[in-house]
Amino acid sequence: MATQVRIVKILTLLLAIALPAVAQDNLADSPDEQLESRLAMAGENRAELTKALDDAPEEQRAAVEFLIRNMPRKDLTTLSSEFLLEHVRLAYQAKAQTPWTDQVSEELFLNDVLPYAHVDETREAWRAEMFELCWPIVKDCQTPGEAAQELNKHLFRMIKVKYSTKRKKANQSPSESIDQGLASCTGLSILLADACRSVNVPARLTGIPRWANKRGNHTWVEVWDQGDWHFTGAAEYNAAGLDRAWFTNDAALADKSNRLNSIYSISFARTETTFPMVWSRDPENAVYAVNVTDRYTPDSEPEKVDPNSVQVRIRVWNADRSERIATKVFAVEADNSDAEKMSGTSPSDTADMNDMLQFALRRGVAYELHMLDGDAAKVHRFTAADEETQLVEIVLKK
Repeated sequence: MATQVRIVKILTLLLAIALPAVAQDNLADSPDEQLESRLAMAGENRAELTKALDDAPEEQRAAVEFLIRNMPRKDLTTLSSEFLLEHVRLAYQAKAQTPWTDQVSEELFLNDVLPYAHVDETREAWRAEMFELCWPIVKDCQTPGEAAQELNKHLFRMIKVKYSTKRKKANQSPSESIDQGLASCTGLSILLADACRSVNVPARLTGIPRWANKRGNHTWVEVWDQGDWHFTGAAEYNAAGLDRAWFTNDAALADKSNRLNSIYSISFARTETTFPMVWSRDPENAVYAVNVTDRYTPDSEPEKVDPNSVQVRIRVWNADRSERIATKVFAVEADNSDAEKMSGTSPSDTADMNDMLQFALRRGVAYELHMLDGDAAKVHRFTAADEETQLVEIVLKK
């Protein structure tokens, strides 16, 4: 009997991971019915939510209703009226100040500017400080996309936050990342998206729970501009513009039929889909999303990869393997002096762990990687594997 109980518990856990969470009330209900249902879920905190509704200026009451009708169940029982009213007031204040306000619909404002959180990060009143920091950066911009680019270019250097696997947790709030100076791709994305929202730029977290072609997950940011959503890597500013990132080829391999290999954009408004947060299995933290895999995968058949080549991914580490090193790397066939030499720069420790220097090399052929180790030349010799991908890790002594 005990064995059967354990099997049932395991199956229940697997189903919770594999399937979307079920909403606790009916999305088909009228807005008034949804609001009443959510207030009932708040329990002892109902008085705080009712106070927020009663105290909101008439022109902002619909925004407070939107937040209450859609917020995660845990927030219903914990958030204060003061917290909600401050977020709403400051969101409307930014809306009135930005020159691109007419480019942001009411639906976009409510779902992608107004919300106080993205996933299950710590809830905090970030808008006032974020606006004070970000407005001078974007005050001369004319479009949401231009503003997002400027924020991505300057924000992380100003607040001294960089990517690191040494951050305390994946889902850090803005203040938690700023206090540490370190963040995961999710933490960096929360920072950039909140910065955007603080100045009325519609922004949302987008990500894949598990890459289809390699280990790990990834999170990035989408911003609304020129009538559509565009992506950018947080703390990965690209002067060429939006919709350019190191992960585009990996994202193109996403599989819409596989829940964990799909790409999702977070939605504060409740949907029929939930985002699989790989760092949390708490059903109380259900985060809603839309499946946007089709936007990242090619309409036509992907370009065929040379069957005789292997994608060699390269990481270069310092002596104790505590940090990755940015250095110029040259690749050449070891036994063919006439072969074409390839070159590139290995990403530093501030880049995502899956962001690696990559060469397409001939399978079964011996290669040399040349680089500097301090002032000395470093040569790493290896043979390209008979695989689709191969990871080569190099440790520098100096």
